[in-house]
Amino acid sequence: MAVPASHDPYLALRYRDYRLLLTGSFIASLGGQMLVLAVGWELYERTSSALALGLVGLVQILPILLLALFTGHVADRYDRKTVVILSQSALVATALGLSFLAFRHGSLVAIYACLLLRGVGSAFNGPAANALPAELLPERAFENGASWRSSIGQLAAVVGPALGGTLIAVLGGTALVYLLAGLGGTTFIVLLLFLRVERRARVGTAARREPVTLRSLGEGIGFLRRTPVVLSAITLDLFAVLFGGATTLLPIFARDILGVGPIGLGWLQAAPSVGAVIVALALAHRPPLQRAGPTLLLVVAGFGAATVIFGLSRSFELSLAMLFALGGLDSVSMVIRDTLMLTRIPDEMRGRVAAIEGVFVSSSNQLGGFESGLTAQIFGPVLSVVGGGFATIAVVAVVASAWPELRRLRTLREDPEVAREDDGARSTLSLGEA
Repeated sequence: MAVPASHDPYLALRYRDYRLLLTGSFIASLGGQMLVLAVGWELYERTSSALALGLVGLVQILPILLLALFTGHVADRYDRKTVVILSQSALVATALGLSFLAFRHGSLVAIYACLLLRGVGSAFNGPAANALPAELLPERAFENGASWRSSIGQLAAVVGPALGGTLIAVLGGTALVYLLAGLGGTTFIVLLLFLRVERRARVGTAARREPVTLRSLGEGIGFLRRTPVVLSAITLDLFAVLFGGATTLLPIFARDILGVGPIGLGWLQAAPSVGAVIVALALAHRPPLQRAGPTLLLVVAGFGAATVIFGLSRSFELSLAMLFALGGLDSVSMVIRDTLMLTRIPDEMRGRVAAIEGVFVSSSNQLGGFESGLTAQIFGPVLSVVGGGFATIAVVAVVASAWPELRRLRTLREDPEVAREDDGARSTLSLGEA
C-alpha cells in the first residue's frame, strides 16, 4: 500500500472539540501528576514508611479492578461526556479533600479514604475518556489523534512532578499543590461542557436501555476473545510492563550502581517521558504506519533489549540513552494500541473493552513494580532488570507465534484477514501470469 503523498500532521488538532479535550486532559493530567507526587511526599514525611507509600497504589487500584466490568458498561450505555464530567468531579472533590487534610494535618485514614474515592473516580473516568475521542474525530484522524494524546500525557508526566516538587519546596507544604490539582480538574470540566459530542446510534437506542446483566457486563471479554489483534496488542503491553520494570529500581541504580546521586536520579526518571514525548510528536508528523503489526512486535522486542542494556550498563550516559529509548518505544506501542482500540472496536463496545484494558494496564504497572522489587531483593537489581528484559523478548516471540493476525496487520484501519486474502489473491495472480 503506497504512503499518501501528503500527510497532515495536525489533522486531529483541526477539530475544535478534540482541541478542547486535549487541552483539558493536559491541564487535568498536570494536576494529577502534581497530586501523586505531593501524596507520596506528605505520607513519607509523616510516616517514614515504605508500606505507607505502597498502600497509595493499592487503595487506588482496587476500585479499578473491582468495578471494571460495571464502569465499562456505564461508558457504553450512557453519555460519555456526562460520565467523564461526573468522574472528574469526584477527582476534584478528592483533591480538595486532600488540601483540607494537609492544611489541618488530618488523619492518615482520611487521606487513604480520599485516595479510595480517587480510585473510584478513575475507574469510571478511564473507559469513558478513552472512548470519547471516537465521538469527536473521524476514523481517518484516529491514529493522529492518539499520537497527540500520547504527547500531551507524557508532557504532563515530565512537567507535573517537577512543578509539584518545586511548589512543595518553596511553600513548605502540600496543601496548595492539592488545591491546584483540583483547579486543573475543574478547568477540564468547564472545557468538557463546551464539547459538541456527536450523539451516535449508541445513545437513545434499545441497547442503551438494556438492563445490566452478567451477560452484558461480560460482553467486553467475549469481544476481546473474538478479536485477536486487539487482544494480542493488550497482552504485549501487559507483559512488557510486567517484566520490563526497570524504572521501579531507578533509585538503586542511581545511588549504588551508577553513583550519580539524587540529581542523576532526577535525570533518569525524566528520560523515559522525554523520549516518549519526542517520539509521539514524530509519529504525529509522519504518515500512518504501513506495517503496524510487525512494528508493534519490533518495538516491544526493542523495549526488552533496551531494558537488558540498561541493566548491564555502568555508564550514566548509556543508561540515560536506554531509558530515553524505553520511553520512545513505549510511546509507539501506546499509539498503536490506542488506535486499535478506536478503529477495531464498535462504538457500543468501546467502554467495556477500554475498562478491561484499564485493568490490564493498571495491574501490570502495580504488579510490575512489585515483581521488580521482589526479584531485585532475591537476585539483585542487575539480574532483576536483565532477566525482565529477556522475558519481554520471549513474550514477543510467543505472541508473534500465537497470534499470526498481528504479524499480518498492516495499517491500523485494516482487517488482517482481508490483508491475508489480498496477499493470497496477488500470489495466485502472479502464478497465473507466470
